[in-house]
Amino acid sequence: MAFAELLERVGSWGRFQIVQIVSLFLPIICITSHNLLDNFSAAIPDHRCRQPLLDDAPASLNVTRGLGPDALLRVFIPMDKHQKLERCRRFLHPQWQLLELNASALNASEADTEPCLDGWIYDRSDFTSTIVSEWDMVCDWQFLKPVAQSIFMAGIMAGAIICGLVSDKFGRKLVLSCCYLLLAVAGSCCAVVPNFFLYGCLRFLSAVAVAGLMMNAGILMIEWTKTEAGATMMTINSIGFSIGEVLLSGVAYAIRDWGSLHLAVSVPFFFFFLSSWWLAESARWLIIAGRIDQGLHALRKAAGMNGKKDARDTLTIEVVKSTMREELMVAKTDHSVLDLFRTPELLKRFCCMFSLWFAFGFTFYGLILDLQNLGTNIFLLQTLFGVIDIPSKIGAFFAMNYMGRRITQAGSYILAGLCILANTVIPQELQILRVILAALGMGFMGSGYTVLSIYSSELFPTVLRMTAIGGGQMSARLGSILGPLVRLLDQFNALLPLIIYGGVAVITGLTALLLPETLNLPLPDTIHDVEVRGHRMKGAEQGGNIAKSTRL
Repeated sequence: MAFAELLERVGSWGRFQIVQIVSLFLPIICITSHNLLDNFSAAIPDHRCRQPLLDDAPASLNVTRGLGPDALLRVFIPMDKHQKLERCRRFLHPQWQLLELNASALNASEADTEPCLDGWIYDRSDFTSTIVSEWDMVCDWQFLKPVAQSIFMAGIMAGAIICGLVSDKFGRKLVLSCCYLLLAVAGSCCAVVPNFFLYGCLRFLSAVAVAGLMMNAGILMIEWTKTEAGATMMTINSIGFSIGEVLLSGVAYAIRDWGSLHLAVSVPFFFFFLSSWWLAESARWLIIAGRIDQGLHALRKAAGMNGKKDARDTLTIEVVKSTMREELMVAKTDHSVLDLFRTPELLKRFCCMFSLWFAFGFTFYGLILDLQNLGTNIFLLQTLFGVIDIPSKIGAFFAMNYMGRRITQAGSYILAGLCILANTVIPQELQILRVILAALGMGFMGSGYTVLSIYSSELFPTVLRMTAIGGGQMSARLGSILGPLVRLLDQFNALLPLIIYGGVAVITGLTALLLPETLNLPLPDTIHDVEVRGHRMKGAEQGGNIAKSTRL
């Protein structure tokens, strides 16, 4: 926690921090496009079986008989129970008798049908091309769409583990720059792959990069600012994702081809990769990792940009070592993910945060990746969710600074769960009210994410911060893999998915009450800091209980 003293000397909030934040904020906006890209690039267009006699120009001239398209479709394609064209079946033989006014529906139901042996015809009014129409991921192959979503989420889960460990070992900036390049290359190559297998592999690599970017951008913001500004940094970080949701809907509205859309959201990361070399590595991490000379150089750079010339000239290695003597002695020990389970206080914090991250991924992505079931205009819905997200996150910022992290975290999850559960008693006919409740639920989940990002960085020491956050991200992605699968339960009961989503949010929100409050407390640098603070809080609680008993 002594690093806060050094940071105050070189300027904990000045031009250096502003440049750093702006450089990290722009990529954050673009990252969201990759997270929610499947809402547009994998949208399922209306489709029906291709019928050569109907759809091939030379053959169709012989059978049209001057009939209109609707009449011809009735002859070749059966109707489903909702009197819409079947998507996955066609008549084995043309049913001309259905054109007769007295033809009975029984004749149509008794007619032989067959699968779509010649492919499908897609409605291209909303999208000129999606991966669904590109590789015919419909009917017997419709499971490939959720597989594509799960592959991406699995990639983020793997990236959270890998990038968390690597960032604590080799630094935040190096991992960030590598992830920029990986996302630019893998995302751009997705636009030109010839088959689904290669597409899945590249989306997995893109997801690994997304995980590394989300974690390291936020941590670099926090570790270069004073404790009081940490909440502001992560709120800005979180609002970047909301702006990205709105931006994605606009880009997808303008670009209706999935390949071009992939290029549009991936090419900017080549620029971010080049500009990332101007970023400063976390001086806090450099010093704790034993690279004191590099940490000193970063601190002097910050002091120069912040106008602290005296600090730049007087700051030496001896000053850094004397200020952080205790932290450097403790940090000489190598740390691993197992250290999160070796002390009672760290174990409790990690288990609670693990469940909170899981609930976010499970509920948020279970709902947000199913926009087509909420309404017909997915561009408008995506914009609505992004717009509502912004004031909810700003509200969470003020709430956590006045009521504390713990209460705001619990309240956000519980309110989100209650909004989702409320939709189980709203009739389907009240579609507008259902959309409003869903949007509010997503807004409260966005608030919960904002608090969670800040809370996670404040609960764990510098030597394990990225490892712990990586574990939390892994948990969130495990939830995001399982969340969409819950929608399969609606074939048994249409309300069951909503009950599960809402119930998980409420229950895990209550676990946040087990965590300690971190409002206005300096970031811990070592495991010892965490344990000492935990013992002090327990002692304060016991002292308060004894005082109450004495007064009684």
